Amino acid sequence: MSDSAALASSSSSSSEALPGERPPLKLDVAVDKVSTCQRKVRVSIPREDIARYHAECIGEMMPSAHLPGFRPGRAPRALVGSRFKAELAEQIRSKLLADAMTQVSETEKLSPISEPELDVGAVVLPDDGPMTFEFSIEVRPEFEMPQWKGLAIKRPTREISEKDVEDALGNVLRDRSRLVPHDGSASEGDLLVANLRFLDGDKLLSHADEVEIVVREKLSLADAEVPGFAGVVAKAKPGKPVTVEVTVSPEAAEESLRGKKVTMELTVIEVKKLELPELTTELLAELGPFADADAIRAAIRGQLDGQLAWHQRREVRKQVANALTASANWDLPPDLLRRQSQRELERAILELRRSGFDDDSIRRHVNELRQSVMASTAKALKEHFILERIAEDESIADTAADYEEEIRAIAAQSGESPRRVRASLENRGLMDVLRNQIVERKTLDLITKSANFTDTPFEFPKPDADAVDHAVCGSMVGDEEIPTATHSEATAVRSPRR
Repeated sequence: MSDSAALASSSSSSSEALPGERPPLKLDVAVDKVSTCQRKVRVSIPREDIARYHAECIGEMMPSAHLPGFRPGRAPRALVGSRFKAELAEQIRSKLLADAMTQVSETEKLSPISEPELDVGAVVLPDDGPMTFEFSIEVRPEFEMPQWKGLAIKRPTREISEKDVEDALGNVLRDRSRLVPHDGSASEGDLLVANLRFLDGDKLLSHADEVEIVVREKLSLADAEVPGFAGVVAKAKPGKPVTVEVTVSPEAAEESLRGKKVTMELTVIEVKKLELPELTTELLAELGPFADADAIRAAIRGQLDGQLAWHQRREVRKQVANALTASANWDLPPDLLRRQSQRELERAILELRRSGFDDDSIRRHVNELRQSVMASTAKALKEHFILERIAEDESIADTAADYEEEIRAIAAQSGESPRRVRASLENRGLMDVLRNQIVERKTLDLITKSANFTDTPFEFPKPDADAVDHAVCGSMVGDEEIPTATHSEATAVRSPRR
């Protein structure tokens, strides 16, 4: 199917060259629609444009051309062209390619979402006839806009109670608890130090030594979950391996293991009980510093407010996404999904950090996301394209103040300075992720302003899993580093586990 054929033959008439500017090329362009997001573009540059660039390049070369028997700048043009034929050809080819790509981008309005795939080495400047080349490019999909005004949305609501604050304070104190060795079996809530081995038959897939695990009903790995983990641990004796069957995620990094049942071998090294500390003046100073118990409770209430807001945004966004993408039955290129899966993880981590979640909670969310990252990325990308169209139609854009607010929020939760947070985001190339997050949030705010809300009761989810930053396969989708917090850390107050 062809979007356009021989379109650019008329492109020169659509834009006249300004004085001192090079006139546009008289391109012949054909654009083929390979799929919803993929285009194949063929470009032909006529001989008259090649001759014009040839004359221009010789003119640039003349003043510095050194030829035997001639002073610089005095050699005949034909002789310069013959003597420096190879250099001229490369210079002409490079200029034509650069200008043609720029012109095609401007005239064809392809809305690229990635860099074009062009084999520069295969492009030849011919002695006669036109210069031709082709490239592939991923573009923003074309689709019918869904109805986004007046959506019916259920919004989870809750008043933060004193019990919520006390439960969260208990979790903060847990992170400062004293670890006491225990001789018996581990029970839920205990800290386990163990070696993990994952086997496919007799083949060792991966191992993790001396891993600290809080015993909960489930163990969350980067590419698998172990249900009934507390029951497995209850049977384990120090130094004696126990095994359990584990199903690898269908989106694990290792394709040959996706959906396969493998064996997890767990060897307990040590079991530790946690003794909660008293909320002394010294501990308050360590955690905050906080002047008294009321001050730390106020800080925790603020963190719970932030987490409630995240849960509300998440639930509202899920319903908005379902409504917007209900009719989005267009496919996305697998390569695009694989590339964007890492970005989706990074976006989720930034949002969780901004909302005041601690490292353990972030790790649980990210492990869950990794196990269905391709499907969730496809939905997130479709939602992104739709939100982007709404943002363009409604003139929604990011501002410098938006970035400052986002960075301040992340810094406030991480305990780092805004300058260090910004530097880290820039060094890791995440400012575009932050930009998408800002624009999408502002667009969602616009959508929700016209929505019809029904409030529903909300309960903070209780953690039923502990997360380990390890993959059964040995490698994971999106190797995002998440800081590991240990029980001996004594920095700022950590967010309550939720």
